[in-house]
Formats: sequence, C-alpha cells, structure tokens
Amino acid sequence: MSRVDDLNLFLRVFDSGSISAAARSLDLSVAVASQRLRALETSLGVRLFHRTTRSLTPTPEGEALAEQGRPLVHDLQTLMAGLRQAGTQVGGTLRLTTSATFARQYVSPHLPEFMQRHPQLRLSVDLSDQMHDLVTSGFDLALRIGALEDSSLVARQLAVNRRVLCASPDYLRRRGSPERPDELAQHDCLILVGSQGGGRLADEGQAGPRGGRARGRAAGQQPGRGAARRGGGGDGHRHPLDLACGR
Repeated sequence: MSRVDDLNLFLRVFDSGSISAAARSLDLSVAVASQRLRALETSLGVRLFHRTTRSLTPTPEGEALAEQGRPLVHDLQTLMAGLRQAGTQVGGTLRLTTSATFARQYVSPHLPEFMQRHPQLRLSVDLSDQMHDLVTSGFDLALRIGALEDSSLVARQLAVNRRVLCASPDYLRRRGSPERPDELAQHDCLILVGSQGGGRLADEGQAGPRGGRARGRAAGQQPGRGAARRGGGGDGHRHPLDLACGR
C-alpha cells in the first residue's frame, strides 16, 4: 500500500478513535489495519497513538500529523478523482488540419453538434491542402484524401473517395467523348493538383487496371470551377456530390 493509503487509514483511526471502526470503513481486517498503522509509525520514527486495552489516544506527533496531513490527503484524493474523470471526458484543445473544400462540405455541418456534445473541448482548425508533418507541426488529427504514405501514425479509413470525370455538353459536341484514360492526353482538362500531384488517372476495368495522364492548360488546387459547366473547358475531376449539387 502507498503512504497516502496509510495516512488515510491513520486519519480514519484518529477521527473514530478505534482501529476496528477504521478497518471496517476501509473494508480491512483489524489485523491488517493494525499492522499498517505500526508500519507507518516505524517509518516516521514516532508513536502516533497511546494504546491501552480500553482507549486509543493520539500523541502530540499524531495531532500534528492529523492537522498537517489531512489537507494533503484531501488534495491528492481530489486530484486523483479529477484525473480519473478527465480520462472519461473529452477536453483540452484539439488541433485539426484538413482541406478547406472538404471541411466546408463535410466537417462544418457537424461541428455545432460535436462541440455541444463535448463542452470542455476547444477546436483549432487549419484549412490547407498542404500535407503537414503532424508531429513537428503539433497537430492531433488530420483528415486527408488520397493514398496514405508510409507512416508510424495511426490511420483509419473513413470512406471511399470515388471520383468521376465530367465535361460540358458543348465541349463533348466539339471534341468528342473519351472512352479510355489514355485518350485524355488529347483533351483540354481542368486538372486538380494536390500534394501528390495531379492528372494521373486509373481505370479499374474488367480487363485490369489501365492508367493515363490528363493534359490541360489550367491546373491548380481550385482550377476554374465553372469553366466546364459554362462550356469553356474540358473534363474535370470532380466528386459526385459536386455534380449532385449542380456545381
């Protein structure tokens, strides 16, 4: 047992004036309680109680230990209880990094409910397509899209990111519809460029995977969203939700 437990036993004996009563309150046998009390006295080198067959009276040293030790035991017990409670609740500051587009469409709508569920939590969000080193940059969590590089960090797949190619009807009338990924090299594409590059495509067909690289005069992290819809651009690499929302 720790010295804190022994001090707590001492205080129970001091308050009740009985080793047997203190032992019962702590679910101990009288023999074990007596042995621990004697061990505490031996470690301190003083007698804490005058014992007779009918009474148990604190010594001056016992009085001093009770007066000065009680606040310490109380503070430590309060600290331990607080730490145990903190282990079951979410609190502190959570530093999150994710892309601005993904955060706007998928993270922001859930933030009010999330923050209400965890009132002790503070959230710091970095909106960037840059792939930060989470450890050196001090981030706790990253939400990213794409292939996971070799890492010792813990990762969990949240969903499958299915992408589709789209083009304006006017462009397809003028340039024709590509049927294979390698044909995209002959088209004017709006290329979404991320940290892992852009323009590389793969077709997981029945005959096996086939790859191709798109060609385009416009490339960037947000390469002209409305160009293809207005008929001025070619194929765009888009998420199905963008199409469903008419973007």
